[in-house]
Amino acid sequence: MTAPVEHCVKVSLAERSYDILIRSGLRGEVGRCLRGLGFSGKVAVVTNPAIRRLYGPVVLRSLQQAGYETRTILIPDGERAKTLRWVSKILDELANARFERGSVLVALGGGVVGDVTGFAAAIFARGIPCVQVPTTLVAQVDSSVGGKTGVNHALGKNLIGAFHQPRLVLIDPETLNTLPTAEWTAGMAEVIKYGMIADEEFFAYLERHMAALRSREDGPVAHIVTRSCQIKAAVVKDDERESDQRRILNYGHTVGHALESLGKYRTLLHGEAVAIGMVQEADLARYMGLCPDEVAARQYALVREAGLPDRLPRVGFSELWGAMQHDKKVCLSGWDEW
Repeated sequence: MTAPVEHCVKVSLAERSYDILIRSGLRGEVGRCLRGLGFSGKVAVVTNPAIRRLYGPVVLRSLQQAGYETRTILIPDGERAKTLRWVSKILDELANARFERGSVLVALGGGVVGDVTGFAAAIFARGIPCVQVPTTLVAQVDSSVGGKTGVNHALGKNLIGAFHQPRLVLIDPETLNTLPTAEWTAGMAEVIKYGMIADEEFFAYLERHMAALRSREDGPVAHIVTRSCQIKAAVVKDDERESDQRRILNYGHTVGHALESLGKYRTLLHGEAVAIGMVQEADLARYMGLCPDEVAARQYALVREAGLPDRLPRVGFSELWGAMQHDKKVCLSGWDEW
């Protein structure tokens, strides 16, 4: 049997550099990979009940076989866990178990698990190592890479957070096979985003292979995960703290986050909101003469082919504009840059 091909994407950030490893079966090698980095302290795996049932046993077994003392910390599934309350729960468990600066947090799950775990790692004992093991498409191609961590506030998404780079990202594409169709489709929004903002050839690849991607064929899936990570790593390398170039990664997210907030994080998945945001923002750019009609039309067609929503839900302009005012990218000089 042919061994699975491993791809390694380097995120180059001087002393904060780390690898993104992409290979089938990596979920069973988390312990070995942590040993390879020299970690020797306690390890807590933060996950949700559904992911624990699917992948918790194999990840914990790998850690225990590598000699680690482990514990599991459960948070709810979905955006309802992305609050200070659940960060506090993680901190309580770490303190009660006498975790210290040499201890490690492993985020096993999707974007919410990664964001919440990363934020807890950023603030516990003034910062402890975090390893990301993303299991959803959104997390594998976007949220696990780049060090953005945080939780939501009543007035807006991701208003409370910190930059805290992971020490390692371990991506096992096989975990995508258990994703519900809606979550898989939502993740494609972030993939399409990379083609729009950075790589026309990649965008054309998505146009040619969308049917295979919707069927989750191994080769095309591995390619889009790897290429998405390469694009994001290159952007993060040049602008870690989102002071300039990295803001391009927010394409579709200003409108998207506002829609999520207005729906109380219950009516749209993150990727669905981003897809609508990309369509709206491309239309605005086209109206302003900044985006050719052909480009906006190709994006619209690809969003629809991916099975993503493309129209604004029933929401008033004043409501949408009001929600956008609480976006974390707002600056005192106004919206001219956006």
